[in-house]
Amino acid sequence: MTQRRLLDLLAVAAVVLACFWQLGAVPLLDVDEGAFSEATREMLASGNFVSTTLDGEPRHDKPILIYWLQAASVSLLGLDELALRLPSAIAAALWAFALYRFTARMADRDTAAVAVLVMALGLQVGLIAKAAIADALLNLLITLTFFDIYRHYQAPRRGTLLRVYLWLGLGFLTKGPVAVALPLVTTLVFYVSLGRWRDWLRAVFWLPGIALFLAIIVPWHVASYLDQGLAFFEGFYLRHNVGRYTETMEGHGGQLWYYFVWAPLIVLPFTGLFAAALAQLRADWAHPLYRLLWLWFGAVFLLFSLSSTQLPHYLLYGGTPLFVLMAVHRDRLRGRWLAFVPPLLLAIALLFLPEILRLAEPYAKRLYEKEIITLGQTLFGPGYRIGMAAAVAAMLAVAFWRRLVPWQGLVVVGFVQLLAVTGLVLPPYFAATQGPVKEAAAVARELGGPVVAYRVRLPSFSVYREAITPDRPPAAGDLVFTRVDRVDRLLSEVRGVASEVVYRRGGVTLIRLVPAPDRRSR
Repeated sequence: MTQRRLLDLLAVAAVVLACFWQLGAVPLLDVDEGAFSEATREMLASGNFVSTTLDGEPRHDKPILIYWLQAASVSLLGLDELALRLPSAIAAALWAFALYRFTARMADRDTAAVAVLVMALGLQVGLIAKAAIADALLNLLITLTFFDIYRHYQAPRRGTLLRVYLWLGLGFLTKGPVAVALPLVTTLVFYVSLGRWRDWLRAVFWLPGIALFLAIIVPWHVASYLDQGLAFFEGFYLRHNVGRYTETMEGHGGQLWYYFVWAPLIVLPFTGLFAAALAQLRADWAHPLYRLLWLWFGAVFLLFSLSSTQLPHYLLYGGTPLFVLMAVHRDRLRGRWLAFVPPLLLAIALLFLPEILRLAEPYAKRLYEKEIITLGQTLFGPGYRIGMAAAVAAMLAVAFWRRLVPWQGLVVVGFVQLLAVTGLVLPPYFAATQGPVKEAAAVARELGGPVVAYRVRLPSFSVYREAITPDRPPAAGDLVFTRVDRVDRLLSEVRGVASEVVYRRGGVTLIRLVPAPDRRSR
């Protein structure tokens, strides 16, 4: 078997494992997966395919496209984790295919296969590829946008430019202005740096392209206005776009150093390859494609470093250019310590995860966190320890196998890491953090009656209960879903009731409120 054929087969295997293995095996993760999934369920239940709601209240976090795709998947396959996540998995697979096709034409097929391997075996991509959120789809559309922009730069054609506007429109319907602002700013710097700013102006103000973009986004905006008035525009554009950039939302980030820490971590096990590629930045500047790729990554890094709301996966909007550059410069990585120490440190930390949880338990400030940590310790059993020890041993063996050059060894380590994280780490993690929510929802669904949520934001509960869980003041007779550390506050706020515990596990509880005994009648 030739090296090219082997690399192609490995790339296909990596994409299948990263995107589809264990796709429906673990519960939905709150808050994001639960919120997207419940909004999709309510869309199907209400028949309103214009405006989304979450537990009966308007949800203005994202535009509509991902909900339509999830709704189509659920309509075909039924309401479960696999159906809700399938659009993201398909989008991630198409993202990998687009990466391969572009890189094969701009470089060669070996480099294209390595770029896909770096993408699929990286720590972060495998997580969002199997998540019922909008990010895998957005990454696909951003990637298609930039690739066609470069094709148009090389050989200006109306058809290529029309595709750029198509991807921009669909990206806008996926996550809003970021899908347009990022390519616009990056390409402005790129064309100006090459003295071709007039070409940029002609492309940006090309009327047929603008007309196509508006034809994609305007109908839904008009329908949304007719359905909700200005509520969506105020909620999405002002709060969830301007607000996310100027204010720290939901406690996420807001530090200039944030992505300096996360950038090396999200590309694990290829951190050393990232460093080797970064060392070539100055030389790459003379090559138009590499210049665009570095500008693309740099724009994302700078944009979100300055943002007041930060999450690790935001950096993946600039991940695709890194995958190409790391593949191009793969032979520049010669130091085995630089190559293998980062993934080994992660694997060793995961090997001792039960002990880390045990050490962290006394520092948990809330009862909710303590109970999750306690449950987690019971779920990482002997099989986990044996599997992770085998993963560490395999990585060490590869590190000392001199017949493999460092980048080849990292590909092997990447498969080991993917199998370990997806097969060993994530199932008990999801079982500890989300399993109790799913179980509580099943109990509530079986019992029936009025169910309310009290000071808790775990929307997957409503998905699994297949009903809206209103956030209203509880009353006697209600079944209340809440966190264990909020029960005392609930009972102090609702006078004249007592509680009967119906379910309690992993930091969440279902309690039935009943009239308190009248002491005067005794």
